[in-house]
Amino acid sequence: MFALSVGLALLLPFQAPAKPIFVDGQAQVVPAFENSADWIRERLWVETTFDSDQDGKKDRVHVDVTRPKQTETEGLKVPVIYESSPYFAGTGNGRSILWNVEHELGATPPARTNRPDIGFNPNRTRVSNSLVATWVPRGFAVVHSEAPGTGLSTGSPTVGGDPERLAPKSVIDWLNGRAKGYTTLDGNVEVKAPWCTGKVGMTGTSYNGTIPVAAATTGVQGLEAIIPVAPNTSYYHYYRSNGLVRHPGGWLGEDIDSLFDFINSGDPARRAAGNRLYRDGEFAKFQDRQSGDYNAFWASRDLLTHAGNIRCAVLMAHAFNDWNVVPEHSFRISEAVRGKVPLVQYFHQGGHGGDPPLELMNKWFTRFLYGVENGIEKGPKAYIVREREPGGARVTGPTAYPDFPHPDAKPVTLHPAKGGGSVGALALAVSAPNVRESLTDDVQFSAADLAKAGSSPNRLLYATPELKAPLHLSGTARITIRMASSAPAANLSVYLVQLPWTDGPIGTANLITRGWADPQNWRSLTKGGNFSAMERGTPLKPGEFVTLTFDLQPDDQIIPAGKRIGLMILSSDRDFTLWPKAGTQLTLDLAKTHIALPVVGGPAEFGKATAG
Repeated sequence: MFALSVGLALLLPFQAPAKPIFVDGQAQVVPAFENSADWIRERLWVETTFDSDQDGKKDRVHVDVTRPKQTETEGLKVPVIYESSPYFAGTGNGRSILWNVEHELGATPPARTNRPDIGFNPNRTRVSNSLVATWVPRGFAVVHSEAPGTGLSTGSPTVGGDPERLAPKSVIDWLNGRAKGYTTLDGNVEVKAPWCTGKVGMTGTSYNGTIPVAAATTGVQGLEAIIPVAPNTSYYHYYRSNGLVRHPGGWLGEDIDSLFDFINSGDPARRAAGNRLYRDGEFAKFQDRQSGDYNAFWASRDLLTHAGNIRCAVLMAHAFNDWNVVPEHSFRISEAVRGKVPLVQYFHQGGHGGDPPLELMNKWFTRFLYGVENGIEKGPKAYIVREREPGGARVTGPTAYPDFPHPDAKPVTLHPAKGGGSVGALALAVSAPNVRESLTDDVQFSAADLAKAGSSPNRLLYATPELKAPLHLSGTARITIRMASSAPAANLSVYLVQLPWTDGPIGTANLITRGWADPQNWRSLTKGGNFSAMERGTPLKPGEFVTLTFDLQPDDQIIPAGKRIGLMILSSDRDFTLWPKAGTQLTLDLAKTHIALPVVGGPAEFGKATAG
């Protein structure tokens, strides 16, 4: 019998163990990994190093794993693509948790009383199926985890608190044998990950894109690469702008306590502690919707303060027309890690979300998780999807650039001239001294309405001559305004637009970029840049001029010939700011107001594009 078995074995063709395949620097679909019925699926709870709900027990986060069967049958070791989220178990009704924005600046806002009750399913057996169909057939394992206090994870949401950095670190530590995982939420039967090479890449969009950056700021060993898409890297920059209470686009009235209620999907028996500690405790005490000032609470929820710990390769993805998580969120982290880690930036002209092309993501993870020398980090440092072509044809792929901002971009400083009630000039020459123009705040008019109006008392608008050739802007525009207010507090909103403003939704056909600031914080805004001063804003003295400088949102846009670049200044922005009663008057000193545009080719190129 033994001899017969040996003879049959000699007749059978030898089957080599399945292994990943790489072509053109990318992991390929391997037939042996492709059958989802063969995949190994397991779930567990990883024990963390913290106790976010202060119940005396370290939090455990709910984790699932999907991996090729060969990791079980052939001893194959694979790297991991990991996504974590507070959304996997469901969310609350986002429209029911918004603050009433119709009140005066600095006033105590009407109480927010709605509290959504997110359904809880203790019998869920999976965290998520996202990513698995793309990456498991290509020779990766896919791991998901639910953020603390959501789904079947214990603890409480902290919305940007340290647990959101430390929870994914614990999962990566478990994949590397440095943390413990258990088969049940409160048991002691361990699960290990001997199938993992120890190399982990993270990705995700929005909140799911925030968590890869948060994990990276711990410097955890084993996290080799991240692809954050539209990450929120600072809750101050999400809910405030330069001292001003400013809401994310599409969610007027949202604040950090609202988001807490939106994601609070954990076991109802555990929610009371988190509500007391965070929503009704720390958030209620420090989020400060009266002044909008920066403080230690917001500083503790700013990933930039930990960016020096980032050691992994970063492929940052964002949209220039994302007015939910505005593009500065990605750019500020990119600037912090530039020259320290491999960095490539991908931008497109759409709205919130939008992954890089799969080829780019594949090369990134293949390079840093499998060590394939495909040169992705040595090529272009920026990929930007251009605007639609004239006539509406869609651009199908990104354009490669040396970097973002474009290395050839230089500031071109433009000055407004008399006539902003209709359309005044915006030119290189400084305005005559002592020219002052005023606008009256009235939130009933949208920014689009004001930009389209031939004249309006509710905004000031200044524009360049019509462009004779396309003009490429790349980087961050910086505005300096010398102004006085008729009231102790006022909203200040600044738009950079294309004229004539076209009908339809706000997009690259009419909007270039925009920004907001609180004139009460002018002392903190004397030099512009990233607002982080903890100096409190002070009431304005009616009629007294102050000077403030701040950045608009970063952008890369090619303004077509035939358009004019317009600088529009208004007070309240009905889509983003609080809604005080109409009537506050803002007065600008034009000679001491200017904007610096990042023009590729600098003043010479601007001169060519605007020459008569």
